[in-house]
Amino acid sequence: MNHNAISLQHFKAADGFWKDEMELIRTKVLPYQWDSLNDRVEGAAPSYCMRNFKIAGKLLKERKEPGTSAKDLVSTLRGCESVPEDPKHLEDKFYGFVFQDSDFSKWIEAVAYSLINHPDAALEKTADEAIDIVCEAQLDNGYLDTFYIINGMEQAFTNLRDHHELYCFGHLTEGAVAYYEATGKRKLLDAVIRFADYIDSYFGPEEGKCKGYPGHEIAEMALVRLYEVTGEERYLKLAQFFIDERGKQPYYWDNEKHLEKLGEGERYAYNQAHRPVREQEEAVGHAVRAVYLYSGMADVAKLTKDEKLWDACKKLWDSVTRQKMYITGGIGASHIEEAFSFPFDLPNDTAYAETCASIGLIFWARRMLAYETKAEYADIMELALYNTVLAGMDLSGTRFFYVNPLEVLPEASQKDERKYHVKPVRRKWFGCACCPPNLARLVGSVPAYAFTETEDTLYMHLHIAGEVTKNVQGKEASFAVASNLPWAGNVSITYQGQQETAVKLAVRVPGWCKKEKLNVPAHIAYHEENGYLYFSGDWQKGDMIQLEFPMEVKFYQANPSVRETIGKVAVKKGPVVYCAEGVDNGESLHQYQVLADQPIEEGTVQICGKQFPCMKIKAVKDMEAWDEKNLYQEYHLTKQQETELTLIPYYAWANRGENEMMVWLRQH
Repeated sequence: MNHNAISLQHFKAADGFWKDEMELIRTKVLPYQWDSLNDRVEGAAPSYCMRNFKIAGKLLKERKEPGTSAKDLVSTLRGCESVPEDPKHLEDKFYGFVFQDSDFSKWIEAVAYSLINHPDAALEKTADEAIDIVCEAQLDNGYLDTFYIINGMEQAFTNLRDHHELYCFGHLTEGAVAYYEATGKRKLLDAVIRFADYIDSYFGPEEGKCKGYPGHEIAEMALVRLYEVTGEERYLKLAQFFIDERGKQPYYWDNEKHLEKLGEGERYAYNQAHRPVREQEEAVGHAVRAVYLYSGMADVAKLTKDEKLWDACKKLWDSVTRQKMYITGGIGASHIEEAFSFPFDLPNDTAYAETCASIGLIFWARRMLAYETKAEYADIMELALYNTVLAGMDLSGTRFFYVNPLEVLPEASQKDERKYHVKPVRRKWFGCACCPPNLARLVGSVPAYAFTETEDTLYMHLHIAGEVTKNVQGKEASFAVASNLPWAGNVSITYQGQQETAVKLAVRVPGWCKKEKLNVPAHIAYHEENGYLYFSGDWQKGDMIQLEFPMEVKFYQANPSVRETIGKVAVKKGPVVYCAEGVDNGESLHQYQVLADQPIEEGTVQICGKQFPCMKIKAVKDMEAWDEKNLYQEYHLTKQQETELTLIPYYAWANRGENEMMVWLRQH
């Protein structure tokens, strides 16, 4: 049965892990990112985002005369060739990447979720003023992309493969819908509807319309979201058109680039357009683009009941999660094209694992759950969330990772160009800043991933503390959830409704739990199916379900086809992956060998003034000093000394300065 995410208005966070994270977004991340979008963070890479919107609006106002059509608004300006380091002394040009507009869109979406969680008049006023600036840059025909508005509209929609108009539209749409749902204000939503209508008039299966599709996907799932909020079926049909048209031969992009002479043969795997989507079985190409496409495919499959499209989603899901995903939930192993590599190629010290890619994996996982209630989807959602996604931001909310490696040697990052993309410390901002605001919007909307609903059932996929409400046959059913995750597996769910209600409740049993323990009122029946416990009965106020998901510290090993981890183990407790960091253990982490048959001692360690759990694991290290005159010498058994390694949660690494880090450790 198809699910819908709960409205965020129907969830109120309680004290605990996720309330703290959402408060960090509200109090630190959003103000910091707003300063970044306005180039006010000293020492950070300039964004130019809001400046581009202001320049576009200014140029439109200057050029526009009565009776002038949008077609005539062609600028002779050409930008993006060189970008000044100092954003204070700029000409009226476009600066930054072609997709720079999208940074605002993700920020405004994060603002929307924050306003739902915690109303804030000052933040809402700032957001409204930002929306005014953005809307002033819109053309009369609805088109809204500052790169072309500033640089020349004659080039619009002429490079769908490489430029990002439809990508920027997608993010703007998601931000507009979220802001409307949070505040009831339609200004940005109406602007997006006008843009969507223009796109719909330009693209489609009808004769005379363009048969192109996005080079960087996201418009597909954004159009579905716009369809759901407006009820306009043509937006769903446009999303379906983009999906159906993708990968058809002769390739649209060949014609766009005048490459018809290349003839038949697969191309454009980087963009997941090498073949029609229903024929794709292996995840290939740019990882973020891929999971955004797969999310849109799952949306359309659910709404149109397209079984072939759904079968493709499942095959691609297996390709990613069973062959191309790190133990941290990171995806996209190669820094070359930020792409998936071949199956089981998961290097640790050159891992790319972009923050946005894991965020997109979570988008996709929830959409797979919306079609089919299986715990494996939520398991992956939880894994990526607690590890790679949270690792993308430091504990202060003001420093960010684009790349999330599983092994770091600072000297290699500085001196080996193969590892330049791997950073030992987080950065203030990026010229290509897709990850920081993407992370903010996801963390702010975590409850919509934790809970979904059907007509008669509330599903709990992630065990987060708070009160969630659902309407069932005109009655309000409310449950208070207490949870110690991710640090302990104790969860209680108490019915808070004033009226007796026959609502069904489905709670995921985490894949890392061997056998759950339950305490259930006698009049509430339950059974387990596909990794979920289903509870049903006439709920009365005060009814409580107590669940214990035993959370053991475990050593993990990878499939032997993963060459980089042969003879190595990783440590995980519940959903959290642990790593060794130099600040706790000294240098040369690669020289330690873990005694995986020895008990692990649990403790705590202080990081940035907060207490975190840590693991003390037994290990050995060679005692003999190497003769520095020899690069090699004849092998002989060396004496080893038993020692200890301290491991911390992976997401908390790199908060105490520059040092080594390893997730996968040699096994003795």
